[in-house]
Amino acid sequence: MVENILKKALDGERISGEEALQLFETTDMTLLGNVASRLARKKQKEKVVTYIVDRNVNYTNICVTGCSFCAFYRHEKEADAYVLPFETIALKIEETVALGGRQILLQGGHNVNLRIDYFEDLFQKIKDRFDIHLHALSPPEIVHTAKVSRISLDETLARLQRAGLDSIPGGGAEILVDRARRKISPAKCTAGQWLEVMDKAHRLGIPTTATMMFGHVETRAERVEHLLRLRDQQDKTGGFTAFIPWPYQPGHNELGLELQGKYTTGWDYLKTLAISRIVLDNFDNIQSSWVTQGPKIGQMALYYGANDMGSVMIEENVVRAAGTSYRLDEQEIRRLITDIGFAPRRRNMRYQYV
Repeated sequence: MVENILKKALDGERISGEEALQLFETTDMTLLGNVASRLARKKQKEKVVTYIVDRNVNYTNICVTGCSFCAFYRHEKEADAYVLPFETIALKIEETVALGGRQILLQGGHNVNLRIDYFEDLFQKIKDRFDIHLHALSPPEIVHTAKVSRISLDETLARLQRAGLDSIPGGGAEILVDRARRKISPAKCTAGQWLEVMDKAHRLGIPTTATMMFGHVETRAERVEHLLRLRDQQDKTGGFTAFIPWPYQPGHNELGLELQGKYTTGWDYLKTLAISRIVLDNFDNIQSSWVTQGPKIGQMALYYGANDMGSVMIEENVVRAAGTSYRLDEQEIRRLITDIGFAPRRRNMRYQYV
């Protein structure tokens, strides 16, 4: 039965949610990886694996959502709560540019004191001083900004775009099923709102990425539902440039205590990655998550449907706060790619070679 589903995918036919769920039952990881790899290669004729040099700048760690899986956020009155001054952000961007970076990923907590004018001012200052791609504000941050600014989502996106927003990261998707969201992030935007932001952004010509954080309270059926909702949205607007699945990190957070430190295994990560490649037939690019899985599993992901090693990531704070800290420089990422027979190519957010 599984072989028939995989053959169907290789023949270019779209698989159903029920069929995707059956793929989770297979123990033949070699076959699953082989099919996912072949589908990835059909999308990219050259034997190339891409990566990007960028920096994850967290402008604030103050957040009111209190997600149970997050070890990064702080309440406003806590001693180590912060909003970065512009000059600190500028220094981080200068360092990124000096290392060959062309993009910054700008994300932060849901801070009730930061309204639309804060972001307009910040984005304009960045664009005035630097020639850099601004990949900024996940959908929950945009929904939150609209709410505290008392303006519509359309106006929020239009004003951010005018101020210099180039693209939107796919963070905050977690699992796009409200049952799971109510358990782990009840104060954050709904699955429908996350998709609405992406729909409106794509229609404005703003490209975005999409993510999935799995391995916590969700069922396998909900993982599949997440993938199907992304596939449906991509059919409508075609604005997602990549999909990045990663396992929940259980260190130093409330959810980790509830789950008693349960970890997603490397095999479950690779299986979920491969099934994502098979289901998401309208996504060209899928990223390996070496940031959560480490270099070896990150490299193995290239045999399970990934065609991109993500970011060199000069700075990363959120995953590190949850107790996972892997670091790779550009040379190490290129070596991981060449060691398994691919050619490394640096790219931008739109997956054009640079």
